[in-house]
Amino acid sequence: MDKYPDQKRDAAHLYPPVEPFDQRMLSVGQGHQVYVEQCGNPDGIPVVVLHGGPGGGCSPAMRRYFDPKIYRVVLFDQRGCGRSTPHASVTDNTTWHLVADIELIRSTLGIDKWMVFGGSWGATLALIYAQAHPEAVRHLILRGVFLMTQAELDWFYGGGAGRFWPELWARFVNLIPEDERDDLIAAYHRRLFSGDLRVEQDYGRAWAAWENALASVHSDGVSHGGPSAYARAFSRLENHYFTNNGFLEFDGQILEHMGRIAHIPGVIVQGRYDMICPPSGAYALAERWPNADLRMIRNAGHALSEPGISAELVRTMDRIGQR
Repeated sequence: MDKYPDQKRDAAHLYPPVEPFDQRMLSVGQGHQVYVEQCGNPDGIPVVVLHGGPGGGCSPAMRRYFDPKIYRVVLFDQRGCGRSTPHASVTDNTTWHLVADIELIRSTLGIDKWMVFGGSWGATLALIYAQAHPEAVRHLILRGVFLMTQAELDWFYGGGAGRFWPELWARFVNLIPEDERDDLIAAYHRRLFSGDLRVEQDYGRAWAAWENALASVHSDGVSHGGPSAYARAFSRLENHYFTNNGFLEFDGQILEHMGRIAHIPGVIVQGRYDMICPPSGAYALAERWPNADLRMIRNAGHALSEPGISAELVRTMDRIGQR
């Protein structure tokens, strides 16, 4: 979940803009081409950035959380979104395809072990990747934790968050006939995959608008979901993954498998007033992870661009880099 709804407010805490020293399209199989870039120090500490969504894509601001003299920063757009192709495709697009893509990127770039930095769905993917390949991960830095559980989906698409934003919830729900409102993920799925481009774009903007409007603690509730092409890809991919419960074997799998990565050090940066991914998930994760340092950020919501979250993430990466 989330891309970058409001990056201007966090700029004071970030490093200056930096351009990539390497950009490429990587063939990952099944007809997918994934955009990959590297910036910072080619000989620095490697860190891979996992964006949110699924379907959010990377942005130039994501390069700026790392001291470019210390870190070799790898960013990529996950299958079907951003600059990766085919755009908005959910064919051969699962969590396990993404895990394999991350490993292919690591081996292609000749990296032995790297840090994994991810927020929202990026935190979900970071945890699943680490549990599948613990030997490749030296540190986990997570933000706005999402554990891909039914309870979290029920909170956001079943009316929990809607109790705090009833007018926005009504706008999201009222686009669906009453006899379909018992399962809004399924109802939106039918429209996002209708085959009618106009319908897919309209419902894509509505799906993205509901989420983006709640991303920041400073939100005034105004969100239009972004440009049609972006909103359609974001919403189709996110809905596809949620329809399939993240392609996990069982509900609660991430917490159940934390023993596999208990030895890996980690930092969890969580907004106290996160409406999309409530702090209870981050707390439950920290309880299962003895090597994790949980940092609750007051007066912050979900977005990467929240000033308190940005400042803490930069401090965290500086501290780790200095060590």
